[in-house]
This record gives sequence, C-alpha cells and structure tokens, in this order.
Amino acid sequence: MAYVSPNFRSKKALREAVAAGKPVSVFSPGPFPVSSEGKVTVEGPHAPEPHRWYAQVVVKAGLVVKVVA
Repeated sequence: MAYVSPNFRSKKALREAVAAGKPVSVFSPGPFPVSSEGKVTVEGPHAPEPHRWYAQVVVKAGLVVKVVA
C-alpha cells in the first residue's frame, strides 16, 4: 500500500489539495516501489495512526493529478 505526502487526515482534504493544484506525491514505506505513472491506490493517514480512508489516484511524474475514487 502507498501513502501520500503531505499526510492528509481525510480523503476530502486530499481531493481539495489536488483540485487546488498543490503538489502531492506518493511513496511506499515498504520494499515495493510505487509507480510514478498511472493509477495507484493510497491510504491515510500514515502509520502508526489507524487508516481512515483509501483512494485511487492518478499519478504523473510522481505527483498526484487526480483523485479517482
């Protein structure tokens, strides 16, 4: 599973940041890399907090350009 940076507390906050054109990147803390192009599933907030939301995003050049679901 992947996360986004900055660490959003809700999917709504993620959607608002992407819609406003703010830079949002994706990363994976584990041994499996995240694609810098295409659709990626992300979750938040980051560990050790309990995950409260999941989203599918479109990533281009390492930055989130759209929240799909």
